[in-house]
Amino acid sequence: MFINGTWTAALSGNTFAVLNPATGEHIATVADGAAADATAAIDAAHAAFGAWSTTTAFSRADILMRAWQLMNERADELADLMTTEQGKPLRAARFEVGYAADFVRWFAEEARRISGQWLPSNRADQRFLTTRQAVGVVAMVTPWNYPISMLTRKMAPALAAGCTLVLKPAEATPLCAKAVFEIFAEAGVPDGVINMVTAEDPVPIGDVFTSDSRVSKLTFTGSTAVGRVLAAKAGSSLQRVSVELGGHAPFIVYPDADPESAAKGAAALKFLNSGQACISPNRLYVHRDAADAFIGTLTTRISRLVTGNGMHDGVGVGPLVSDAAVAKVEAQVDDARARGAHVAVGGHRLDDGECANGFFYAPTLLTSVTPEMTVYREETFGPVAPVVIYDDVDEVLALANDTHYGLAAYVYTENLKTAINAFETLRFGIIGINDVNPTSASVPFGGMGDSGLGREGGLEGLDEYLETKTAGISLR
Repeated sequence: MFINGTWTAALSGNTFAVLNPATGEHIATVADGAAADATAAIDAAHAAFGAWSTTTAFSRADILMRAWQLMNERADELADLMTTEQGKPLRAARFEVGYAADFVRWFAEEARRISGQWLPSNRADQRFLTTRQAVGVVAMVTPWNYPISMLTRKMAPALAAGCTLVLKPAEATPLCAKAVFEIFAEAGVPDGVINMVTAEDPVPIGDVFTSDSRVSKLTFTGSTAVGRVLAAKAGSSLQRVSVELGGHAPFIVYPDADPESAAKGAAALKFLNSGQACISPNRLYVHRDAADAFIGTLTTRISRLVTGNGMHDGVGVGPLVSDAAVAKVEAQVDDARARGAHVAVGGHRLDDGECANGFFYAPTLLTSVTPEMTVYREETFGPVAPVVIYDDVDEVLALANDTHYGLAAYVYTENLKTAINAFETLRFGIIGINDVNPTSASVPFGGMGDSGLGREGGLEGLDEYLETKTAGISLR
């Protein structure tokens, strides 16, 4: 763990193992923190807040720019670690490191632009001035599926704003978090400003985060179920909350779209990170006129995917995070098959050869999917593409909106009117129009409904860590 500028063991002395999900190999042992460790980390962050929050925006920006430089210099090393600990193919890991570094640079630049404004009064002898200041100590909980970029997407704006922080990284990927902290510390972040508590059981840490009055904000990325619990507890302390939760993204192919282009986009996005992404398409709505070409192309693309250890050349799909994750995917596919879905490709666990000791499921294509199936209603978080054929273009947006989630949606069409109507009608925070990568450090990321509260990235990502203060000034 990292508390007040020092790498330290848990107060209890307990540890837990970190495994490679592709091989089942024990790759490291890390400190298993508890409530007392979380409190010690908050002590350090609270003590450091006064000095850090009053540094100039330019000095904070300089530190962040140095961290950005170090991340780029160590990109290959970070990617190797990510593939070993999290499992994604090395090429995808390298892309994520670049994406993570982009957040650091973006918020380094935005730190210099934090400003207030003069506002008018109806009194001639009065002026108003507003300014924005750091909210305080921030508690952060990050996921395993993007173990570096999800850290920088929170840490960079918090530091740019002048906040101090305590991070609880996912228990499956603490080594990636450690590597990021080493970079920020080397970049010049003062002792106590960034703190990290690793733990196999996140509950005691979350309880401290949401009950300590010195914590001003909680930010969480993970499942909707856990996000609800944390947000409810944080609400009792009146902490500011931002939570980025699950998704159940629709992918709509209109009859005027190029079905082959749409299928290539769907394949590239659906099997990214083995389907373990909150913006992954979970319901592929394809118009009947385009269905044969779309399914044919998608079948070919999926059949060519190589599943295995992400360190090996040519591997496009890595392992899932755990055996429980494989079991969930398996249950959804079995339910769909039992209810009449056709398994065009895949549909089974991979447990032989180099996949024998890891957590693998074959890239899968389901057709004839209907609303009665679990895969239609629940997020899969695995390498399964369910295709739903529709006939009425006037009803497909209602079908897409028929979910409690509202994170991402995708639309393929060659008609501008259709695209704008879909963009305005779909109740999702992120819409990709003929685009399967509608994300960037410079734009807001977040959803509606059960997909969360608040935004990360863009100008909005910095606002999440700032309070507005108003001064009324009398000229009499």
